[in-house]
Amino acid sequence: MRFTSTRDKSLNASFEKAICDCMPSDGGLYVPADVNDLRRWILFTDENTSYASIAGALTLACVNEEFSPIICEAIATQAFPYEPKINKLDENLYTLELFHGPTGWHKDFGISYLTEALENILLMHDSNAVFLDVTTASLAPTLSKAIRGKKNIKAVLLFPKGGVIGLSEEDLFWNGGNIYPVEIEGTVKDCHKIIKKIFESRENIEKFRLTVANTANIGRLFPQSFFYPFAFSKLKGHIAGDIYYAMAPGNFSNVVAGLYSWKIAMPVTGFILPATDALTSDSLGQCTMLDSMIPINQRERSNPASPSNIERLEEIFSTSPILMRDLVFTAKVMEEDIVAAAKELFVKYNVFADHSTASAYAAVLKKKSMIGEDDGTVVLVMRDHPSLDSDFIRQCIGEVPEMPENVKACFTKINPDKPCVSSVEEVLKIIQTVHESF
Repeated sequence: MRFTSTRDKSLNASFEKAICDCMPSDGGLYVPADVNDLRRWILFTDENTSYASIAGALTLACVNEEFSPIICEAIATQAFPYEPKINKLDENLYTLELFHGPTGWHKDFGISYLTEALENILLMHDSNAVFLDVTTASLAPTLSKAIRGKKNIKAVLLFPKGGVIGLSEEDLFWNGGNIYPVEIEGTVKDCHKIIKKIFESRENIEKFRLTVANTANIGRLFPQSFFYPFAFSKLKGHIAGDIYYAMAPGNFSNVVAGLYSWKIAMPVTGFILPATDALTSDSLGQCTMLDSMIPINQRERSNPASPSNIERLEEIFSTSPILMRDLVFTAKVMEEDIVAAAKELFVKYNVFADHSTASAYAAVLKKKSMIGEDDGTVVLVMRDHPSLDSDFIRQCIGEVPEMPENVKACFTKINPDKPCVSSVEEVLKIIQTVHESF
C-alpha cells in the first residue's frame, strides 16, 4: 500500500514514511493511494479467528513490500493481547464494544498498533522518534501504556496547567520512563497553538523526529479499519442479510477507517451516522457532504494537534460521490431522540449507552424501514466505556454503570513538580532534552 496526500495526488509515500513523518509537506493528510482487494481472504476467517490474526493478515497484505511476515505478525501480536467484543442484543442487532483495552477507551487499539509498528520501523533503522501531542483524559493513559518499555520512542505531552492526569510515576521521563509531561501556562487551545507552530517547521520535525499519536497520523487511523473485518468474521456464520454499522461521527475517524476497510476486504451494506453540519441528508434523504467554502489548496495547513478527518472524508466523496451515497446513510436526530434511544437500549437490552452510542442508535431508529427492507442486521459501535459518560446516563435512566479501576486510573492527577512553560522555545528545549536522551 502506498499513500498520497489529500491535497497533492502526485505525492507518493510508503507506510513507513507516512507513520514517521506523519504530516505531508503540502499541509494535507495522508490517505491510501491504492488498496488491495482482499475480499477472498475475508471468506477464510470465522468466529474463531482472533483480532490479532486479522490485524496481522491485513498488515501483511497491505504493506508486504516493507514488512516481512514475521514483522507483521509481531506487530499485531504485541499490539493486541486484547480484542473488541461482539454482543448479540436480538436477531438483528449487535454491539461492537471497543473499550476492552487497558484503559477502557477505543484509542487503545489505534495507539497500541501505531506504537508497535513505529517501534519495529525504528529498530530496523536504528533510529528514534518523539511523539508530540496535546493530551486529553484518554490520550495520556493510552499512550503511556503503549510506549512503556519501548527503546526507540518517547513522548512529550502538553497539558494545561494543573491538568496532568492518567500517568504513573514509572512513566515519567525523569524516573526513567518515556513520557515527559509539560504543563502549559494556559488552556488546551494554547497547547494546540504551540504544537501547530512547532510542526510548521520542517527543521523541527526532521531534527527531533517528531510525529503525533492522534488520527492525523495514518498509522493511528489505519488499524481502526480492522474493527469491521473482525466483526464480520464473528457474524457471518449467524446472519444472512445485509450488515450496517452504526456509529457516532466524532472526528469521522471510525467511518473513514470503515470506508477504507470496505475498499480492502469487508462485505458491508453501509454505515449509519447521525447527521452533522458537514455530513448531512439532502431533500431526498440521501447522504450529502456540504462543499467547503474554502478550496482545498487555499486552506490552512492541517492541524497536527487537533485533527479532523473531514478532509479525508471529502477526498473519498470527491473520488466516488455516487458510491459513497450508497454506503453512508445519515439521519437527523434531535437531543430528545438521543435520550429516547438511550432509554430504549436500557429497557429492552439492559445496555448502558453513552451519548455517542445513543446518538448512533437514534439514527438507526430513523433508518429502521430501510434496514428492514433487506432483513438487515445492525452492528452498533460502542467506542468508550459507558461509565465515562455517567452524567448523561443518569439523566436518561436514573442509574449509572460502575467505573472499572483501569478507567478510574485515567483520571488520577499527578504533580510533575516542574515549572510551567508558555512559549514554543521552552517546549523545544524540553523536546531537545528528550531527543538527546536516546
